[in-house]
Amino acid sequence: MKVLVVGSGGREHAICRAVAKSSRVDKIYCAPGNAGIAALAECVPIGAMEFDKLVSFAKDNAIDFTIIGMDDPLVGGIVDEFEKAGLKCFGPKKNAAILEGSKAFSKDLMKKYNIPTAAYENFTDAKEALKYLETAKFPIVLKADGLALGKGVLICNTLEEAKEGVRTIMEDKKFGTAGNTMVVEEFMTGREVSVLSFVDGKTIKIMSSAQDHKRAKDGDQGLNTGGMGNFSPSPFYTKEVDDFCQKYIYQATVDAMAAEGRPFTGVIFFGLMLTEDGPKVLEYNARFGDPEAQVVLPRMKNDIIDVMEACVDGRLDTIDLQFEDNAAVCVVLASDGYPVSYEKGFKISGFEKFDGKDDYFCFHAGTKFDDNGDIVTNGGRVLGITATGADLKEARKKAYEATEWVDFANKYMRHDIGKAIDEAK
Repeated sequence: MKVLVVGSGGREHAICRAVAKSSRVDKIYCAPGNAGIAALAECVPIGAMEFDKLVSFAKDNAIDFTIIGMDDPLVGGIVDEFEKAGLKCFGPKKNAAILEGSKAFSKDLMKKYNIPTAAYENFTDAKEALKYLETAKFPIVLKADGLALGKGVLICNTLEEAKEGVRTIMEDKKFGTAGNTMVVEEFMTGREVSVLSFVDGKTIKIMSSAQDHKRAKDGDQGLNTGGMGNFSPSPFYTKEVDDFCQKYIYQATVDAMAAEGRPFTGVIFFGLMLTEDGPKVLEYNARFGDPEAQVVLPRMKNDIIDVMEACVDGRLDTIDLQFEDNAAVCVVLASDGYPVSYEKGFKISGFEKFDGKDDYFCFHAGTKFDDNGDIVTNGGRVLGITATGADLKEARKKAYEATEWVDFANKYMRHDIGKAIDEAK
């Protein structure tokens, strides 16, 4: 069969690799793809938001199955367009992708169906928000309602900081229209865990847990980013936590979406906070996380096409989802200065060191070919260096070892990815 993957980052590279392992797939296309993906798939110069062009390409090339990696096209309704054209497509429709597209929607959903989350209020008027904050307890969290590349969340320790945050989100529109509505949320403390799941509208199957590192600098300092590294599984995601989430969060979310007439098909990403009062939902995403996909997918035993098709066909209950009894760690190599300003176009060397290894992976996030055919940097997050090992400590040691194999002029990374592993009991 022929498969089209839509997107251009490290997550899509991990998806393409998983698809390439399927015995059922003869040909992979990726739109627009990147220099790393080009080794597995034919890259097609169509942007992820060019729905008409993507549908036409899928029809003209007799694509059997399309996988949408990114949030923007999902929230924009790309799956609806593919289905209208009679094409099989993996991902939630527009009315279900709102689970990620609007934080206000997802908070209201959780409140209505008693899914554990932080207390909150939604605001569309900056003056009202400021009035509310006058009497609020600090620290407090401000969130832009819409998509903001993982950066539209501000933690404010004082009223002054909160006032500045309202200005940033609602008045200066730093995150564009994502800030038309703002969610003000109680600050929760605890460990964060990411849990990915496959969903077919009614059944949910949980993938392995993972843990992200969002801040740009060591010690969780600096600005929020799209993610600087990850590990899977999380040692803090215990059987007790899983039992609680199975009972009160996972199925409850799927059932809530179905009850609202928005049945969800695809991947739900649960961002959880393990608080003293039990696990609570921080946020939902309507797709694989990045770099969560880079640590979870290499550990999945199943043929990804079998699983995704079962989701689309509404028969996920027939799939026995299995993961290797090992661990994976991903360290992101970024361009120095990310997420604010950075230079691009530096030549990258050392890729050949990964050839022929099945426990080391170099997932390309922001790369392209230059005019000479060399692979150069083309983004803030450049590569996701990933390794698997018998346990988390071994995987981390190997991942950091492999970060030395590749080189480019303004290479930057965090040196403490997976530090929490040492604190696990």
